[in-house]
Formats: sequence, structure tokens, C-alpha cells
Amino acid sequence: MEAEACCDRSSEAVTIQQAFALALQHYQSGRLAEAEALCRQILAVDPRHADAFHVLGVIALRTSRTDLAVDSIRQAIALKSDCAEAHYNLGIALQGKGQLDEAISACRQAIVLQPDYADAHYSLGNVLNDIGRQDEAIASYRRAIALKPGCAEFHNNLGTALRDKGRLDEAIAACRQSIAFKPNYADAHYNLGNALKDIGQRDEAIASYRLAITLRPNYIKAHGNLGTALYDNGQLDEAIAAYHRAIALKPDSSEVHSNLGTALYDNGQLDEAIAAYRQAIALQPDLPEAHSNLGNALQGKGQLANAVAAYRRAIALKPDFPKAHVNLAYALLVEGDFLQGWDEYEWRWKLKDVAFSQRNFSQPQWDGRSMEGRTLLLHAEQGFGDAIQFIRYLPLVAQRGGNIILECQPELRRLFQTMASDLPVLARGESLPSFDVHSPLLALPRVFSTGLGDIPRTVPYLRTDAAGAAIWCERLAGSSTSLKVGLVWAGHPTHKNDRQRSLKLASLAPLAEVGGVRFISLQKAGTSAEARTPPAGMELIDVAEELQDFADTAALISNLDLVIAVDTAVAHLAGAMGQPVWTLLPFAPDWRWLLERSDSPWYPTMRLFRQPSIGDWDAVIAEVREQLQALVNSRMAKP
Repeated sequence: MEAEACCDRSSEAVTIQQAFALALQHYQSGRLAEAEALCRQILAVDPRHADAFHVLGVIALRTSRTDLAVDSIRQAIALKSDCAEAHYNLGIALQGKGQLDEAISACRQAIVLQPDYADAHYSLGNVLNDIGRQDEAIASYRRAIALKPGCAEFHNNLGTALRDKGRLDEAIAACRQSIAFKPNYADAHYNLGNALKDIGQRDEAIASYRLAITLRPNYIKAHGNLGTALYDNGQLDEAIAAYHRAIALKPDSSEVHSNLGTALYDNGQLDEAIAAYRQAIALQPDLPEAHSNLGNALQGKGQLANAVAAYRRAIALKPDFPKAHVNLAYALLVEGDFLQGWDEYEWRWKLKDVAFSQRNFSQPQWDGRSMEGRTLLLHAEQGFGDAIQFIRYLPLVAQRGGNIILECQPELRRLFQTMASDLPVLARGESLPSFDVHSPLLALPRVFSTGLGDIPRTVPYLRTDAAGAAIWCERLAGSSTSLKVGLVWAGHPTHKNDRQRSLKLASLAPLAEVGGVRFISLQKAGTSAEARTPPAGMELIDVAEELQDFADTAALISNLDLVIAVDTAVAHLAGAMGQPVWTLLPFAPDWRWLLERSDSPWYPTMRLFRQPSIGDWDAVIAEVREQLQALVNSRMAKP
């Protein structure tokens, strides 16, 4: 918005009138140096020329000399206090200096003097939005629009304030209206992209960012946010390219270097990610997000001590940084420092993450005290595997007295009912009866002060019903001489670590070389289709359509000799049933599998096979093949 000047020539000498008129011509034509020189000459002759002070101030404002702008415009107002434009421009200058309360006062005074001053309402909205008073900002923008409906800038900034309030549909409409008035308005396309990204319309957001960049090729923020939208859309290579373009335009942007690091990290380029994070930190040493993300990459490389140091540095810079605390929790837990780890893990509730969405119960969370006379709601908070792992605490909870209600995912309800036939087990979404206290399952290790040496590890704690097991016993009876091995090669693709933990069925082809084995696919979801075309020589039974829930899967597992699985819920299920299970782990494992050891303190019948280096599944599968052959040989050697 171009700053305005007001002038009243009625009482000026003709020569000063002419000089000021010429100064205005220079200013309006963009010849700012000439305009400034003339204003200074006028003020040397007439130190009380309010309009010369005002024009001098707006020139200073346009040339980024904010202090001079404020001083000059204040002098203009002291000489002519009823000039609405001067108060308006003072508000802009004060906003530039960060004196936001004073800026608001100046804008409001301009509006008092001229209530229909659309630009003053707009400027007031900008300042109010800057200080987080979005409701008032929205009202100011709407008033400005009512006075000047066709101004694209007004609609665009209204869209920004509406987005900040989470009113995304309205924000999108405002940005689209801005674009209707000014189709080549890059900022409106950029802001539309932001709102579309927030509402989950990623493809449309990407298109908006691309159009903003087309209109303004050096639009740094658009390149950066395009990278983020592409990243969120899983288009990692394109996201990395967008971040590189943003960095080429602005090499000193610590935020973009940090975002680049995250895309590289998720793309498996850990060394490059570490370099990007270190560059972000070199540019802005006090950027806590970069330190926390650096910790992730270092942990992925197996440099755990350095990772912990990075997380602690992030927390030192920003003590209330939930992500850094949770990352530190994972690092402490994978080291086996459970007591500190559980405490840090409580920060998960402050994350803006669907996986950690806290239930808004009015009842308090259980602190472990005796529950005599009270009812406790236990509820699954995260994935299937987490629920299966931590339902083991149910008998310990029951020892504290009181009544227990269990809520879990529908797919787990029948399975969990096997732990206590008289226990009310509800599927998530069903109406809950009254209760006094509640606890997420993953809060129980902290409640019971679980250290590495006192994990409740008695198995089986999950069982199957006899009728379901009998059906599978009959189904598999024809291969009694073969080793019956269940296979799971992939987890759910939406899991944040799925790229590292999952593989293709074809990767397990070496297992087909072991004779005397009959494989049964325990795979569910989209990847189960791979079971229809197993590797050459592999006898693989595909039963995906017959496994409706985890009780069905448990019934099948109870009839198997072994389960071989990547880090998924089925591995937890087999371990909880006390069945032999070999779990295949990436180089940087999930915290629960700890480091280096080949056994699990959580599951006595589980054996862990770890990548010796990042991405080296071949070595893992070769070892599994060797051990599978040894198992077949030992079985055949028995009389």
C-alpha cells in the first residue's frame, strides 16, 4: 500500500507552495531523493511545514529508515493533528519498528478522524493479526472490504487471518476472491496454497504454490512451502528440489535448510540430512527444531550419544518443546533408561499429532493408587502393536482393586476378551459406561515404575479360543511333516517409519530355498496381494480374506511352528501368545527393541534379527535363511 500525503496550501507562500507541489510530483513519480531534498529545503525555510514533514516521513518509510519515518511523521502530527493520513502512515511506521500497541493507537486515531478510511481499517487489521488478535483483525479487514470491495489485498489478508483462526473454508474463499480481483497476485495464490495445504487438499495447494512461483519466480516462501506440501504429499524428491531452489534464492534461511534436512532424512539420505541440519544450526544456533531434527538423523545413523546431546540442546533452547522431549524419550528408552524415558514420553500429549490425540475425559488420569470402589477405564491410545504390547499390564492393574473397563480398536476386541471373560471390553466408538479414572495403555509402564529388569514378561498373556484354533488345525493338518511358518513382510504404509521397517515379499525369496517349509501369509492390507505371486519355489498359502480381526490371526498363529515378521503388530501378537517369532529390524530400530541384543525383554519367545548397516536387508534375510535351515535340520533329526 503506497503511503499517502496530505497538504494544505492555503496559507503558504507561493514559492513554498510551488516547491512542495514539485516535491509531491517527484514523490509520486518515484524520484524519492529529489523529493526528500526539496522537503528538507522547505523545512529549512519553514520549520512548521507539516506536509513537508509528512512527505519526508513517508519517503523514509519507503526507504526502510523507520526511525526517521516515525520522528518525521510525529512532527507532522504535532503541527497538524487532524490529518488522518499522517496517523495512518505513523501506524505503518510503528508497525515496522515493532511498536505494535502504538501502531494500533495510530490506526485507530486515523479512523476516528476519517471513519470511512478503508486503508486505515486494513492497516489496523494487519497489526492486530500480527499480535494474534485474529477476531479483531478479521472485523477490521471486513470493514475495509465493505468500504472498498474490489481491493485484492484486503481479501488476501482477510484470508490469512481466517487461516490463522482455523476457519479454512472461509480463508480459501477470501483468497479466491482476491485472485478474482487480481488474477496475477502471487501472494494470494501463495496464501491460497497455505489454506489448501492445511485443509488437506495437497494437490491443489501444490498447484497454487507453483502458480505463485510462475508469477514471481524468486518467491522464496512459495518455493519453501511448495517443498513442504510436496513433502507432506510423499513426493520427497520433488520436495528436496523445491527446498534446494529456495536455498539458492536465500542461502541464509535456516528454516529451509532444516526442512530440507527433514525431507532428506525421510528419503533415507541421512548424511545429507545431517549436513542440512548442521547448516541450519550454523545460520541460527538457537533454532531448537534443527537441533531436535539433527538428533533424529544422528540416531538413525546409530550415533545415539550425539543424538541425545542434540535433543537436550533443543530442550535447553526451548524447554516446552514437546517433540524434542518425545525424541529424547525414544532415545532414552532404546538405551534401556526406562524410568527417565517414561517421564519424557508423557510430553507426547502436547504434540499436534493424530497418533497421540489425547482423550478429553473429564475424569482424571489414574496415578496408580488403589482403586477400591472405583472404576478405571483402560484405553488403547496408538497402534495395534502398542496395544498388544501394553495390555500385559492388565493383571497388575487388577491387583489394585476396583472395576476395570477396557476400550480398544474393534479389531482387537475379541482377542483382548481372552484375558478375562468377565471384563467389559468395548470397541472404540461404542458408548462408554460411567467410570471414575482412566489410563492410556502406554501410561502404565510409568505408573508401575517399570525398569529394564522388571518388565512383566510372563507369556502367554493373550490366547485364542479353542474353536478357532481347531479350524486352523484341521486346515493345516495335511502338511504335518512340514515346518509351518507365518510370514509378514510389510506394515501399514502410513506408519511414519514404514520405509525403513517394511520390504517386499520378493526380498524373502532366499527363504524359498529351504526345503520342508510351508509358508502361510499373515499379511493384511494392500501388500497382501503380493502373496498371490510368491517367489519361485515358495509354497505360500494366502489366507488374507479369512483373517477378519486379530482373534482370527491368533487362532492361525497357534497352529504355526514359527512366525517371521518385520516390526508389525503380528510380531507383537506372536510374542504375546508365547509363540516362536523372529522379528526383522532395521538398523535404527524402534525404541522397544533396544540395541544390539538378539532377544527381547518384552517377549521371551522372540528372536531379533538386525540390519548390520542402514538398509542392509540382504544380510538379515541371509541370516534368517541360515537359521531356518538349521531349524528344519534339527526337526528332521528328531526321531
